Amino acid sequence: MPQSSKPDPETGLRARLVGVGVELVAREGVQALTLREIARRAGVSHGAPRRYFPTHVELLSAIARRGFADLAERATAAVGAGTASPREQVAELGRVYLEFALANRGMYELMFRHDLLESGHLGLRDTSMPLFGALVELVGRARPEADARVVAGALWANMHGIAQLWVWGSLQLATETEDFTPLLRAALDAHLGAEA
Repeated sequence: MPQSSKPDPETGLRARLVGVGVELVAREGVQALTLREIARRAGVSHGAPRRYFPTHVELLSAIARRGFADLAERATAAVGAGTASPREQVAELGRVYLEFALANRGMYELMFRHDLLESGHLGLRDTSMPLFGALVELVGRARPEADARVVAGALWANMHGIAQLWVWGSLQLATETEDFTPLLRAALDAHLGAEA
C-alpha cells in the first residue's frame, strides 16, 4: 500500500513557530520574541510552543539557526566556485556579512546574542561555526605566516563593529560617508595587509 504524502502536522507546527519567530524578529526585533507572542501569531495556545521548544532559549536558537543558514547561503553564493584570490573571497564574505547585518537587523542581533542563546542546542553551532571556519581557511591562504584563527577572529570582530556602529548611525557621522566599502577595505588592509 502506498505511503500517504500528507505533511506531518507535528513538523508543520514546529516549522510554523520558527517561521513566525523569523518574521517577528525581522519586523519588531529581538525584544518581541516571547513564547506567548509567537504562539499568538501562529494561531495556537500559548503553551503549544513548549511541546517543541521546552525553553524559550531553544526556540530562540531555532530562529537564529535560520538566520545563520540564510547568511551561509548568501556567503556561498558570493564566493561562488572559489576561483578568486583568497583576499577577494574574504572581501566578498565581508560585503555579504555587512549587507546581511544592515538588511536584517533583528535577526543579526539575535544570531550573535550568546547571552540569549545556547549555541549547542538544535544544531546552532553546526550552522554557525562553518561560516567562521570558511573565513579562517581563507585568511590562512591569504596570510600563511599568521595564526589564521586569531586573525579571522580579529577581522570578524572588526566587521561586527562596523556593522553595529553603522546600524546606530555612528560611523556615517564620524566618517562622513554613506558607503561602508572604504571601511571594509581598511579592515581588510589592517588584518590581511595592504592589497598589492
